[in-house]
Amino acid sequence: MNFDFSDDQKLLRDQAGKLLADKCTTKTVRRVFEGAEGYDADLWKTIAAMGWLGTAIPEVYGGLGLGYLELCVIGEQLGRVLAPVPFSSTVAVFGEAILLAGNEDQKQKYLPKIASGELIGAFARSEGAGAVTPKSIRTIFHDGRLNGRKIAVADGMDADFALVLARSSDELGERGLSLAIVELGGAGVARRMQDSIDPSRKHAEIIFEGAKAELLGRQGAAWNISIEVLNRAAILMAFEQVAGADVCLATATDYAKTRYAFGRPIGSYQAIKHRLADMYVNNELARSNAYYGAWALSTGSHDLPVAAASARISATHAFDFAAKESIEIHGGIGFTWEADCHLFYKRSRHLALALGPQRTWKEKLVTELERSNA
Repeated sequence: MNFDFSDDQKLLRDQAGKLLADKCTTKTVRRVFEGAEGYDADLWKTIAAMGWLGTAIPEVYGGLGLGYLELCVIGEQLGRVLAPVPFSSTVAVFGEAILLAGNEDQKQKYLPKIASGELIGAFARSEGAGAVTPKSIRTIFHDGRLNGRKIAVADGMDADFALVLARSSDELGERGLSLAIVELGGAGVARRMQDSIDPSRKHAEIIFEGAKAELLGRQGAAWNISIEVLNRAAILMAFEQVAGADVCLATATDYAKTRYAFGRPIGSYQAIKHRLADMYVNNELARSNAYYGAWALSTGSHDLPVAAASARISATHAFDFAAKESIEIHGGIGFTWEADCHLFYKRSRHLALALGPQRTWKEKLVTELERSNA
C-alpha cells in the first residue's frame, strides 16, 4: 500500500506553498491577530481565485472535483503559514456537512458559493464549558425557528451562515437533536466577539431569538451527522497541525545551530538535541497517522473513525509539544511578543480545542478499537 502523494499532488503542494509563502507572512498573521478584522480578506480572495475552496466539491456544484487528498495538501500548506482565513470552518466543517447531509437544493444553494469564496460558514456546537454532549444542548429548533445561545464559535463573527446543533424534540439523548442552517445576518441573530487564545481566528458568541432556519439532514440525525463531519474535519485539520509542528521544529533547529552559548552552538548540547529529537519523533508519528487518515477519507474506508481519532490525537500532541519546545529552545527571546513562537503556540491551542477536547477523542479511539476487535 502506497501512502505517498502522486506527482500531481506534490506539484499542487509546491505551488500552493510558494504562493502562500509570498502572500501570507507573519506580518499578515499579526495584522489580523492585533486588528479588528476576523480574517485576511485579500488572502481569502486569492485562495478562492485559485480554486482551493472547491478542491473536493464536485464540478457540478462549481468545485474542482479533485478529491480529499488534494484538499489535505492545501490544508497542510495553509497550516505552514498560519493562514488567518476561515478555511477549516467553511470547507472542512460547513462544506462537508452540506456534502454529507444536504438535499439537492441545499447543495445547489451553498456549495457553489463556498467554492467561489462568497460564503463563509461556521459550526455552532458548544453552549458551555466542557465537551459537547447530547445533554449539554439547550438551543431549541422548532417550527423552523432557532432559540438559544452558542459560544466559542470559530469564525462566527464573519460567517454568513452557521450550522447549529439544536434540540428539535422532547426525545432524550441523540434522537432529540437536529442540525439547522441559519443565516447569521438575518433577523433574530445577535453576535458578540469573544476573547480567544488565537485572535487570528476570531470567535463569537451567537444568540438566536426566533431566527429563521432550515433543517439539514433528517430530524433527529444530527449527532450521527456531526460525528461523521468531525471525523472528516479531524483529518483535514491534522494536516494543518503537522505542518505547524514541522515549522516549529525547523525554526527551533535553525536557531539551535546559530545561537551560541559558552562558545558553542546550543544545538551541540545534549539537552537541546534530545528536545529536537523528541519533536521530530512526534511529528513523524503524527504525519503517518495523518497520511493514514487521508487514505481512509479518500477511499471511504470503514477504518475512518479510527483513522480520524488517531490523526487527531497524534497531530494535536505533536503541534502542542513542538510549539512549546520551540519557545523553550529559543530561550528568553522565544517568550517575547516580537518573536513568532507565540503565534504557533496560540494556533496549536486553538486547533487543539476546535473539534473538542483531547480526552473526547481518546475515548472515541478506545471505543472504536474495541468495536473493531469485538
